[in-house]
Amino acid sequence: MAINPVTRRLDRDLECRQQYVAAGIATYAPSVVVDRAHGAELWDVDGKRYIDFAGGIGTVNAGHTPATVVDAIREQAEKLIHSCFSVATYEPYLEMCRRLTEIVPGGFDKKTALFNSGAEAVENAVKIARAYTGRPGIIAFENAFHGRTMMAMSLTGRERPYRAGFGPLAQDVHHAPFPYTYRCDCPNHQTHCSVESGEDLLDRLEREVDASQVAAIIVEPVQGEGGFVVAPPGFLRKLREICDQYEMLLIIDEIQTGFGRTGRMFGFEHAGIQPDLVLLAKSMAAGLPLSGVVGRAQVMDAPGPGGIGGTFGGNPVACAAGLAVLDLFETDDLVDRARHIGALVSARFTAIQERLPLVGDVRGIGAMQAMELVLDRAGKEPAKEATAEILRRAHDRGLLVIKAGLYDNVIRFLAPLVIDDSTLHEGLDILESVMTEVAEG
Repeated sequence: MAINPVTRRLDRDLECRQQYVAAGIATYAPSVVVDRAHGAELWDVDGKRYIDFAGGIGTVNAGHTPATVVDAIREQAEKLIHSCFSVATYEPYLEMCRRLTEIVPGGFDKKTALFNSGAEAVENAVKIARAYTGRPGIIAFENAFHGRTMMAMSLTGRERPYRAGFGPLAQDVHHAPFPYTYRCDCPNHQTHCSVESGEDLLDRLEREVDASQVAAIIVEPVQGEGGFVVAPPGFLRKLREICDQYEMLLIIDEIQTGFGRTGRMFGFEHAGIQPDLVLLAKSMAAGLPLSGVVGRAQVMDAPGPGGIGGTFGGNPVACAAGLAVLDLFETDDLVDRARHIGALVSARFTAIQERLPLVGDVRGIGAMQAMELVLDRAGKEPAKEATAEILRRAHDRGLLVIKAGLYDNVIRFLAPLVIDDSTLHEGLDILESVMTEVAEG
């Protein structure tokens, strides 16, 4: 029997990965080789269609290949692909900085620096904070994820797979508990949780950490890789108070939560606080590598010339894409769309929870929703194998969906905000179907 040439192409690609790609680079759907994508859909090299509930891990809130972004990329590429901002200034970088300082809330003068990735934004934010305060210490949180480079990895509050075997880690990093309500072991968590109230952190600053040597606290408004654990607004407000009390900086990591994902442009807006530094990346440029740190002008100016930057940071083509993305958020009201999508997904996830004991918790905010799967609701033992099987079956049936969480048992929703209701429900139908099959054996 003759082998279909298209199938041969898929087999060849998978064999190429096995032979040439480092094993440490994991893939949620290793048997899917994407050929093209648009909106909230992808097609593999066999021509099979997939509904995208992963969104490039939250990188394409504006959708795959939006026409205006593609046009902006093409136009900029024909004029200037690279010159390096450290050599000579160019307008897309300047305009991107201006636009970001305008959309990031804060009743004070702000400045911006552009980089390539979320991890670079984290690394440079720490440098900026240390330069401004003259202090070395950074407080991060358990179960957090801030990246895989040295300082970002050290700030990440999960040993495997992110830190194990890669030590020694960066010094002067302290981890505090994060208010993970579903798995809170605080004796009085129903009425008063010392972690959520910030009392635990205050106690640690008294007993374990010299607050006078702490430059900043870094926190995600929603722990992304940690399993979509939402920081209560009161907790974020307390962190702001603690930073003010001890003259620390508050760094908000919006790398996964930013650009409309939570139903506000930035996740910290739900708490009504003003951070000193805000970290941006992922959906900033519709899939092109672009990140930034936006913060108080006097803080951002603390490093001397040459203290921050990089060869490719704020590349003109990436900046052109980022500017087109910001335009899309204005013209298409993607933030409002996130609220609509979030309401639909939350309602559907809750209905699944009511029907399937496999679902221990449903949580999220805006279009950042998740289900935590457990073997039994009383013991809350993570259903890791069931989660992996659900993902595998969903991928087979044309739905790209990914997991998260400390125990790899959280199914997370990160579909592009341009997904239409019909496609959204089609994907939710697939997900519910495979979950029912796995739950019922």
